[in-house]
Amino acid sequence: ALEERALAAMGPQPKKKGTKGAQKKGGKVAGNKKKRQVLAFHIECKHPCEDGIMNASDFETFLRDRIKVAGKLGNFGSAVTLELAKSNVTLKSEVPFSKRYLKYLTKKYLKKNSLRDWLRVVASNKDTYELRYFQIN
Repeated sequence: ALEERALAAMGPQPKKKGTKGAQKKGGKVAGNKKKRQVLAFHIECKHPCEDGIMNASDFETFLRDRIKVAGKLGNFGSAVTLELAKSNVTLKSEVPFSKRYLKYLTKKYLKKNSLRDWLRVVASNKDTYELRYFQIN
């Protein structure tokens, strides 16, 4: 109540100029459209697949069964796609998706198939994980 009285005593305030929330004709707000960002993450399983200790298609089905979207299993819809190309698994998402979650699931797959003692998951690029053998000297 005190703030309202103080503002009324000061008289009419000038309108602030700015582009945020600027209105077009018809009363629609301009500048609030967000561009859809497509996230793409890759997991390279080249070396273990060539050596025959791992099957890339089994890994892809494991991920397909385990990945949660919006807290629900098997909720891919059109927002998330999982592709297998030779020994590379690619996940494309239009909704926010964590690269770290992909690493967690990859490690879970390796542990389930008793490969965790020989393979590790390494980020080889900003959007790529690679399965590498441990270097023992």
